[in-house]
Amino acid sequence: MRANPRRLLAVVLRDAVFVVAVLISTGIVLRATDVIDHSFIFFPDRDVFNTPADVGLSYEDVDFQAADGTKLHGWLVPSDGDVTLVWFHGNAGNISHRVANLAALRARIGATIFIFNYRGYGRSEGSPSEDGTYLDAESALDYLASRADLEGSKTVLFGRSLGAAVAAEMAIRRPARALVLESGFTSIPDMARRHYPFLPGIGKLTATKYDTLSKIGRVEIPTMVLHGDRDEIASFEMGRQLYEAANDPKRFYTIPGAGHNETYEVGDALYYDALAGFIDEFAGGD
Repeated sequence: MRANPRRLLAVVLRDAVFVVAVLISTGIVLRATDVIDHSFIFFPDRDVFNTPADVGLSYEDVDFQAADGTKLHGWLVPSDGDVTLVWFHGNAGNISHRVANLAALRARIGATIFIFNYRGYGRSEGSPSEDGTYLDAESALDYLASRADLEGSKTVLFGRSLGAAVAAEMAIRRPARALVLESGFTSIPDMARRHYPFLPGIGKLTATKYDTLSKIGRVEIPTMVLHGDRDEIASFEMGRQLYEAANDPKRFYTIPGAGHNETYEVGDALYYDALAGFIDEFAGGD
């Protein structure tokens, strides 16, 4: 029996409309329930498997509280210097995954370092979200400002990957001497379009934005951008875009041969020299 062309076309159109409707409704559901945000952005780990003591560092366990009551945890690694580097980590693991890097930074930079877990990471309570990370970061900075032993300390905001977005936001909200963005990205929608080009409109489905590119022009403190030229997650071009949009004074440092998660290892001495030089220039003086 020969198929009726008009009926066949009607069936195809009906099925196409159904598929589109499912995709649209699925997108609405995903947006409403933050499924995309929690499945593709935040990868927290609760297991704190080592501490700064394991790499020979003296440190203080710090428990503090966000403005909404969420209990948070971090480490303060002291120094004799007058600079405090506040470290905003990336989207995966927790602060115990940064211990080796923490030791290298403390040795090469010579600053007091405060690193803490966002809500949902390590020993910090709650569940992560963009607004939550901002609340946590504000509370971390407020906690440090309340300590008499750190009075007069010069604050440097240091953010890596997702933490670069948090650090940039804090540079707008709280006083600091300098801002360092390492392996940062322009925004989450840009990242979604980069990694899922086969899903048109994917960038619109996430409630999480971390739109650093639109904010960096509001930062009024010296800014340094460091980026590996082989970054497979947040492209090198994204780092350049952030740098171009930043206000003077600013610095850009290319880490030759470095991917997203190996900047400090591949960059080695030259990387630390560049970072230390920037901090000394803009936060080390009176």
